[in-house]
Amino acid sequence: MSNLFGTLKKVGLNTFFFLLLGVIILAKLFPEWGTADSPVPLKPITGLGISVIFFFYGVKLNPRKLLQDLSNWKLHLLVQSTTFLIFPLLVLGLYAIWGDQNSYLWLGTFYLAALPSTVSSSVVMVSIAGGNLPAAIFNASISSMVGIFITPVWMDLLLPASAIGFHLTDTFIKLSLQVLFPLIIGLFTHQYLSSWVGRHGKALKNLDQTIILLIVFTAFAESFAEKMFDGKTAGELVTLGGLMLLFFLVMMVLMHFLAKSLKFNDADRITVLFCGSKKSLVQGAVMGRVMFPDPVIFGVILLPLMMYHALQLIFGSAIAQRIGEKMKNTI
Repeated sequence: MSNLFGTLKKVGLNTFFFLLLGVIILAKLFPEWGTADSPVPLKPITGLGISVIFFFYGVKLNPRKLLQDLSNWKLHLLVQSTTFLIFPLLVLGLYAIWGDQNSYLWLGTFYLAALPSTVSSSVVMVSIAGGNLPAAIFNASISSMVGIFITPVWMDLLLPASAIGFHLTDTFIKLSLQVLFPLIIGLFTHQYLSSWVGRHGKALKNLDQTIILLIVFTAFAESFAEKMFDGKTAGELVTLGGLMLLFFLVMMVLMHFLAKSLKFNDADRITVLFCGSKKSLVQGAVMGRVMFPDPVIFGVILLPLMMYHALQLIFGSAIAQRIGEKMKNTI
């Protein structure tokens, strides 16, 4: 049990996770703090913070290392196809069967499916399970960059039928200015700033988490202020959590069989398993703030992602620990 708690802490189920729960409670108790009438200009602060996050993320990427890792193309193709193709198509299929009941929660689930993979937790879980670590780093990094373009395209397919007023061209422009350009600038300054970033890793991580907490707080505060969650019972939320868990486990099983059918070795199968089943709360929060300018709706859309995020950490880390022990016993 202590090993499991240690693993959960490594992948992110730590103080930050409980702070996320805390800011949602604060948003419920004091919604006026996160609305447009708040005396603190949270929107401009978070907008600037998003650009800073992606600039330093670009600095952390090593361009030469990314090029070297291109050779394992079958593994990369499977992980990226799962992240940006199989995930969304599965949700679209379910959406077609069950219709648009609780439409914003359906929209939030589709948004979750269209997002890129996580970086840190995917890499940590692959490492714990004994997988192909360089391939995990490559896929997590590429997924984050590709998602800037693919996620908005997927959302454009579903959103015209909604009342959100999503415009693909405007979204690309905003994401380019706020996310892509800072990332590219950071990538080109890797050789000059990477050592500085390495020395100040803890402070930069705290900055990232603070910005995410502000985004989550403002999104939920607006939603609570406009009573978007009224009528949602505890049973419905538990059901949503159960569906998110089922979704995660189905994707894990699917990744296992796809990797096995392609005759990947054990290390590559582990990488596919954990990189292909994860979704990024960080990018979901920062990109969603651009794509869903109405914070009232954005809070509801974030709910499935928040649940999936917590469940993928809890159950993913337990699975990684189990596989890691099994791999050690086979050596």
